[in-house]
Amino acid sequence: MPKTYNEIYIDARRKLRESGIEAASLETRLILAHASGKEMELLLRDMNLYTSDSVAEKVAEMVDRRLDGEPVAYITGSWEFYGLPLTVTKDVLIPRNDTELLVDTALHALRGRKMDARIIDLCTGSGCIGCAIAKELPASHVVLADLSRAALQVAKQNAQKLKLNPRVSCVELDARTAPPMMLGSFDLLVCNPPYIPKADIAGLDSSVKDFEPMSALDGGEDGLDFYRAIIEKWRNVVRLGGLMIFEVGIGQAIRVMELMEKAGLEDVSCAQDTQGIDRVVFGKI
Repeated sequence: MPKTYNEIYIDARRKLRESGIEAASLETRLILAHASGKEMELLLRDMNLYTSDSVAEKVAEMVDRRLDGEPVAYITGSWEFYGLPLTVTKDVLIPRNDTELLVDTALHALRGRKMDARIIDLCTGSGCIGCAIAKELPASHVVLADLSRAALQVAKQNAQKLKLNPRVSCVELDARTAPPMMLGSFDLLVCNPPYIPKADIAGLDSSVKDFEPMSALDGGEDGLDFYRAIIEKWRNVVRLGGLMIFEVGIGQAIRVMELMEKAGLEDVSCAQDTQGIDRVVFGKI
């Protein structure tokens, strides 16, 4: 028997709430919008209309996946970051709200100083950071770099979807090795590297450790492997006066700042997220 969108919504939300999912209302709306193929605004307008059994079946299937622990971003294949609609797959980390501070810090550093900046986003994953910067700075040029070819395909899709080509390009690179000469130099290097200490991975929430790519999480024994390598091997591609900006894990800011100062970076500092946690570290070449 056909149901209205609202009836499907209420039933699905109840199941998610009963399983302890905090953002049950939001996640149910995202699932219903994806299953119906409607933009959120249109879905909310049509909530009292009847829909097909196929939509109800799709919602039921996606709710079951969510109840099994799969993140809603992977279920719908999309996520929003810095106001941008992004494609995400299980080949990339789901963009976090905290990472928007990395974009804010980069934009603050560049605006009014270097609007046509050349930027590299290492360990780019979905390309969320580099694409957000490129969208905000229409004269900038951004290189999205990652070791994972599958991740680069997602980043490339997002750059195309956001109409950022040809200012945004993708290149397959290992952030732990020295950059090739052909890359040239940059005004800004941004990076949200894998930073979870190896021993801590087992304790992560199952929605993270069982679904998100391990290569995007594992930062080595102390979580600092990528920071050491990038600060040592990549600082020479950043122009004099340019910046290196990193997202860091909880409790890592001081150690990463020490690595930057030891490497000769100046004006090393950090920025806090909305919870007062040192989340972004930056320094000048």
